[in-house]
Formats: sequence, C-alpha cells, structure tokens
Amino acid sequence: MSVILVSAGYDHTIRFWEALTGVCSRTIQHSESQVNRLQITSDKKYLAAAGNPKINLYDIRSTNPSAVQTFEGHTGNVTSLAFQVDNRWMCSSSEDGTIKVWDIRSPSIQRNYKHNCPVNEVVIHPNQGELISCDQSGTVKIWDLGENKCTHQLIPEDDVSIQSISCASDGSMIVAGNNRGNCYVWEMQNSLERTVLKPFHKFKSHSKYITKVLLSSDCKHVATCSADHTTRIWSTEDGFNLETTLKGHQRWVWDCAFSADSAYLVTACSDHYVRLWDLSSNETVRQYNGHNKGVICVALNDV
Repeated sequence: MSVILVSAGYDHTIRFWEALTGVCSRTIQHSESQVNRLQITSDKKYLAAAGNPKINLYDIRSTNPSAVQTFEGHTGNVTSLAFQVDNRWMCSSSEDGTIKVWDIRSPSIQRNYKHNCPVNEVVIHPNQGELISCDQSGTVKIWDLGENKCTHQLIPEDDVSIQSISCASDGSMIVAGNNRGNCYVWEMQNSLERTVLKPFHKFKSHSKYITKVLLSSDCKHVATCSADHTTRIWSTEDGFNLETTLKGHQRWVWDCAFSADSAYLVTACSDHYVRLWDLSSNETVRQYNGHNKGVICVALNDV
C-alpha cells in the first residue's frame, strides 16, 4: 500500500481508492454520522475519521470494518484532526468550542483547551510543542503544550470566521483563510524557545468563502479551496501570486491534499467527486466516482 487515498462525506461512507486506476478498493460504513475530516498516520497504519461527536480510528491494513478505537468527549461536530509526528497522540477541534489532545494507545483526553465559540481547525506546529487553532469568531490562537496555556491570540478581522489554517512544515509561517475570501500570512520565528509571530502578507484569494487553506510539504505553494467551485494555487516564493486556478468541480470544494512531492493535488467536492490534479498541466488526471452525496474530506499519504 504505497499510496493511501481516502475520502468521505455526507453519505456516511469512507472510501479507499486506488490512486492510479480510480477503482474503489474498500468501503467502510460510518453509519453514526457524516465524516467531517480524515487523517492518516505517518506510518500508514491507522485512519482517523472525525464525526459527530466521536472520532473513530480504523486499521488500514485490516479488512475489519469496525473501528479499533473510538474517542469520545466532544459534544458537537469534530471539525479537524492532527497526529503528532510519532503518532503517539492526536489533537482535535470541534464545534463544541474545544480542542482536545488524546493519547492514541488509551483513548483518554490528555488536554482540553477552550475557545469561546466553535473551533474550525487545529494543526500541530512542526516543533510538536505547540498547537495552532482558528475559530468562528475570527481568532487564531497558539497553545503551548509545555506551559499548558494560550500564548498568542490574533484577530485579523473582527467577527469574520477563519475556516482553515495551515502551518509550514519548516515552521516558517502560518496561513489562515476566512469567510470573506481573505488569506493572512504570518512569519514565525523562534526566540528563546517561544514562537514569535510577525504579520507578513494579506491577499484576496476568492470572492466567496474559503473552506480550506493548505501549504505544500515543500512550503512553495498554498492551495485554497472555496465555495466558488474552484481551488487556487499560490506561490509562496513569488509574493503569493496566483499560479493557477483548478476548474472542473460543480459545487463547493471542501478539502484538498498535496502529494508528498507537491506535484499533485487531490480535492473533495459537494458534487460527489474526488479529483486528482496534475499541477504542471492543471488538468484532472483522475476522477473518483462512488460517493452518492457531497464529499467533504480527503486524505492522502504517498510517502
């Protein structure tokens, strides 16, 4: 299983795809709720699915359709997931206004951080010691796991929900996208073991909602998905100028994932389809058909 590509959404199914052929190789029924977000562990052993309000962990190498572990504690839709680099713990965000840190081996809550409103996304800083989150009130927060507290709070636009946030793999910057189609970039610098944030850039990426922002693993590109049915790719090396607009989906594009070499992008859309794009030609090289309702999340591990 060199390439693992998975999608899910409103039809209560999780589908594994053969990336090259487009064939659906496995389907897991997630009958209890829609699936809001998927995350694959770096060792390709487990898939985590964020539902409402539980998180289910599945064994990728097994044919067992049941979850091997269930994480209970949220009281609303789980909006995002992230695994620590060694897959020992994971964090999650929820519409219940909390961020939780879980021990993978025993499904217990290790930390619980509160926003005063629904949390849209949480990501782990590459230093593994900080979490970065964004919420519906338009706030970005940084949480220090060592000090067990919020160390930064940023509000780029009052009361404009920040839907998504992404942290560069080298820890150099974070990018956030909001409901007005604006993207904000902050430079991150480490001084005395503490992250210092410096406003760096702002750009208009879409005229409608941004649903997802994602930095590529080589930190050279930012992908933005939107309610305007497109995904756009921006160059971090060229002043965040637009590189390309990926057109073809018929409804809201909810999620995306870069390939490890940043040459391809996978997108998930309300039009029921998942697409694989070649970013050198901006063409769809594969469309994955099988979901019978909107697809709202996708995960790819091709390392």
